[in-house]
Amino acid sequence: MGQKKGTKRYSKRQVADAIQGLFQEHPGEALSFKQVFKALHLDTHPAKMLAVDVMDELAWDDYLSKVDNSTYRLNLKTQVQEGTFIRKANGKNSFLPDDGGKPIFVSERNSMWAMGGDRVRVAMMARRQNHIKEAIVTDILERKHNQAVGILQVEKDYAFLITEGNIFAHDILIPKKKLKGGKTGEKAVVKITQWPSAESKNLMGEVIDVLGQQGDNDVEMHAILAQYDLPYKYPQRVEEAANKISAEITAEEIARREDFRDVTTFTIDPADAKDFDDALSIRKLDTAGEPMFEVGVHIADVSHYVTEGSIIDKEAQQRATSVYLVDRTIPMLPERLCNFICSLRPDEEKLCYSVIFEMDQDANVKKWHLAHTVIRSNRRYAYEEVQAILESAKEQRPSGKSRPSVPSSDPYAQELCLLDRMAKKLRERRFENGAVKFDREELHFDIDEKGKPTRCYFKKSTDATQLIEEFMLLANRTVAEMVGRVPKGTKAKTLPYRVHDQPDPQKLENLRTVVAPFGYKIKTGGTRGAISRSLNKLISDAEGKREQKLVETMALRAMMKAKYSTHNIGHYGLAFDYYTHFTSPIRRFPDTMVHRLLTRYQEGGRSANQEHYEELCEHSSEMEQIAQNAERDSIKYKMVEFMADKVGQEFDAHISGVQSYGIYCEIDENHCEGLVGMHDLDGDYYEFDEKNYQLVGRHHHGKYQLGDAVRIKVARANVERRQLDFILVN
Repeated sequence: MGQKKGTKRYSKRQVADAIQGLFQEHPGEALSFKQVFKALHLDTHPAKMLAVDVMDELAWDDYLSKVDNSTYRLNLKTQVQEGTFIRKANGKNSFLPDDGGKPIFVSERNSMWAMGGDRVRVAMMARRQNHIKEAIVTDILERKHNQAVGILQVEKDYAFLITEGNIFAHDILIPKKKLKGGKTGEKAVVKITQWPSAESKNLMGEVIDVLGQQGDNDVEMHAILAQYDLPYKYPQRVEEAANKISAEITAEEIARREDFRDVTTFTIDPADAKDFDDALSIRKLDTAGEPMFEVGVHIADVSHYVTEGSIIDKEAQQRATSVYLVDRTIPMLPERLCNFICSLRPDEEKLCYSVIFEMDQDANVKKWHLAHTVIRSNRRYAYEEVQAILESAKEQRPSGKSRPSVPSSDPYAQELCLLDRMAKKLRERRFENGAVKFDREELHFDIDEKGKPTRCYFKKSTDATQLIEEFMLLANRTVAEMVGRVPKGTKAKTLPYRVHDQPDPQKLENLRTVVAPFGYKIKTGGTRGAISRSLNKLISDAEGKREQKLVETMALRAMMKAKYSTHNIGHYGLAFDYYTHFTSPIRRFPDTMVHRLLTRYQEGGRSANQEHYEELCEHSSEMEQIAQNAERDSIKYKMVEFMADKVGQEFDAHISGVQSYGIYCEIDENHCEGLVGMHDLDGDYYEFDEKNYQLVGRHHHGKYQLGDAVRIKVARANVERRQLDFILVN
């Protein structure tokens, strides 16, 4: 089909027919521009450009689907698809296909009153010229939620619920006899009893719980939990079952276990922690030659107390995780278990499941074994206390001495410093092997006795937190390898893994394109280790520069989400071929599953049912995401509450997010984030450049890009809507 000089040019119709024929011949393949040009013998620039235009139009008409900017495949999807409905308060709802394809817009009038998370069937609508692809909900296959949270409005003859964020086009009507004593202005949880239909457009409900007066701290935190269908009360029958569990450890039970009660052991946790689910022990071994040490990673033996299928187990399985809001923890297990019986409190005998390592001073593991143990923690440390000890040791280091001397004020300083040196060796090797180096910062608030935030700040990773992190990673990786690493031709037994897929190739390519003008290079192809080391270098090189936030955000967004699965693909971020969660069974249900399976396999048991455990993994991954969303909402609420008395004040900030409707700015001083709406960006009409994370002025070409420094003024702080609005100064 190629053209020579002087020959007749092919028409657009001819090129379109040829391209359609080519993709029909290769229905399952993704074809790049180069492959299309070669297959159709398009060797002139005009012919190639015409083909590119044709493929773009065929994608617009849904004949082709776009894989990336230069690759297409035949669209084999039918006009009717099933998937998940995503509801947005601004009415820009979307449908997410089951196959993981791109979201498709669903207008409110075409939503059939579907709620966020509902499984729905949709039909694709005819494409209007110059309009985005749209779908209409034809069936709601499964309701994910049947309740809503909002503010009651009680009138003379009727009452209704104004939902959070006004997520419905109409309020929920409530018969007055179904108010459960609720009054105007109070927050309530309402069960929806009647959905709109052809016969009735009304949305009806009944109050199942009155939370209390709007603005009260406890009420607002409970409202956030109820919004995500998360429990804010523990069922009494589960509490009663926990109260019947004996905390006594019998002599017979101790005899069945390895005894570590006389070995130096301590816990290191946040200062406000109450559930201590991991402890470290260390002792020098009596060996000839180089010094050897036994390091024990001791984990609360929750599965000893919570038997499979019990009422407590079923509740924990449903919750799947503890939820951490700004001012409280909603535990996975009843308080008697998580804070007392299972918690590794100092000077108390406790049952553990432990990974025992024999290591040299450079943290090389020579031998290890897994054992049920009994321990007695000598000391409970807060991270800040350990950090002070480690920093004191550094300060006392004599000139020219490679290892720090140890302060004598703390009885376990020597052990802490030794574990710190080992942890640094483990961390160093992890990054050499290709782990991605994201230093996570966590937003924290200081809260007064009424729940009001008095300070907002980031907590950064320290030597003390990294000490614990590295030994927990080592234990998690080791037990995963024990089950997963089997001889060739042998099928590994079922185990829930913590898996993390490789970065999104298209997002990596976008990152490469965006950082190139700043003078940075990044590998988007090659081995896993080569790409991750290139990412680490990019993040390190950008540190302290104006573009640091842009680089970090784009790199983070290129990463896939970690999840639980019995199908192991390794953990990209940690550069581990095998990884699981073993070290936090008090607050994560997958760890309890892992404990049970490891015990079963140690006792010679057969492989567990993979399908059953995969379902539990999917549920745990989903609940983890829901818990994170609730935590983020509690942070938003406290952020707005913290800034409520600062309206009119100015702050230095940087752009932390760019959207089609405005820019998010994070205040440098306290890390609170607010929105500068598009209507407040004066002087030009701005277009959203999603690929480069920027807004660009159409006439004057001014740019607002992720990471840019700005000066803002606090315009509004709407606590009820958890919304903080800024305007730009100058």
